[in-house]
Amino acid sequence: MHLASLNITDLFLSLWRGSLECDKADDKTLWDWAVLQGDVWQTHGDVVTQATPYLPGSFDRPPRNPCEKISSGYKAWEFLLYFYALGPAIFRGVLPDKYWRHYCKLVAGIRILHQRSITRAQLVSAHTYLTEFIQEFEELYYQRLVSRLHFCRQSIHLLWHLGQEVVRVGPPAYYTQWTMERTIGNLGEEIKQPSKPYANLSERAVRRAQTGALKAAVPSFASVTSRWPRGSLELDQGYALLRARDRSQYMLAAREADALLKYYQDHNEPILTSTWSPNTHRWARVALPTGQIARSAWKENLKPLEKLRTSRNVKARVGGRLEFGEVRYFFVTRFGAQPRALAMISQYAAPDGALLASSLGTVYSCEYRGDEALVVIDVQDILLVVAVIPEPATAQVHSGRPYSQSRFFVAEKLGLEVADLSGIVENLQDGDTQDNDDQDGELDALNE
Repeated sequence: MHLASLNITDLFLSLWRGSLECDKADDKTLWDWAVLQGDVWQTHGDVVTQATPYLPGSFDRPPRNPCEKISSGYKAWEFLLYFYALGPAIFRGVLPDKYWRHYCKLVAGIRILHQRSITRAQLVSAHTYLTEFIQEFEELYYQRLVSRLHFCRQSIHLLWHLGQEVVRVGPPAYYTQWTMERTIGNLGEEIKQPSKPYANLSERAVRRAQTGALKAAVPSFASVTSRWPRGSLELDQGYALLRARDRSQYMLAAREADALLKYYQDHNEPILTSTWSPNTHRWARVALPTGQIARSAWKENLKPLEKLRTSRNVKARVGGRLEFGEVRYFFVTRFGAQPRALAMISQYAAPDGALLASSLGTVYSCEYRGDEALVVIDVQDILLVVAVIPEPATAQVHSGRPYSQSRFFVAEKLGLEVADLSGIVENLQDGDTQDNDDQDGELDALNE
């Protein structure tokens, strides 16, 4: 949706920076929203840059420093991450409160419309948010002044139609420009003959359509060998454990053992000895059905932050609820007669409820609890990889609480399901490889 990622962002960043054309009958000193100037703008740019190591590799290109790059080739995807994923948290305490709350309505609506499937209730909420956003835009910015009529661009009006178009033609995920651009790109990659490029492009598209039709008619044509690299362990439902893996067994620490014990007790699995001292072989990564690779603190903590794109934070089902947590490591253990792939995670604390409500669910601010909140879950309960980013000091001070390095905000990848539609899969060979591993690739975890 280039409407959201380019047109809307251009308008509001120009307003907030005070760089939009000002009519001679107007006065910029009255623009109390134009706060992104001078040192505030520079500090804000640094905050955006500092978020990069916390954005998983599956989030693709991270937003660069807007102070330096906003007018020199800033990509649509960078705008999308910057404005709709990071924005509600990093603009909080920078924008005046009434403008920040107004902006959160835009973000809440756009996030819903980026989903591949949208319920009726969600669609009603999105349409309500965007309708209120348009009305309040006129009251807060335009103020029905002729001298500010150029604020009211077509992109603002188009927001009112987005929800209605979902009813008529379906979620924007199915006709967004992202998938079309992806298709054009990989069809172009298949052209090897420089003569008659358009005829060749048409022929490649026809062959792809024919191949797809054959695979749909005869499913056995679509069968391929496992796409997982050597030494991986394929699981059910599209999951797979990926190397690295311990050579020798790892002895669980006391709190890790307590978490595993509770998992066994919750699943009515008896522990036979009172001096139970579990050990296991740790796995570093797991491939998710979303195309993302969830990594672990076991391996990521070995790398300096500036060389990292943190991918160990996940959204998962824990005790029947959706929670966020940091993966310590993955492992395989026997559960009765069957092996089971599990994950040791540290749950983040419950979000700041008042902030979550005032931001319409766009700012999930939580605290990291480390070893105090260890739990064991099934690997298949991990839904997706998320970014968990340190909360800026300006936002924390705005809350009236002292700055704490243990407070974070959560950002999910917008359009993740759209990327899945276009076949984008994170590079399985990135990051950890088979170090600390038996190189012959034997999957002896199931026999331990």
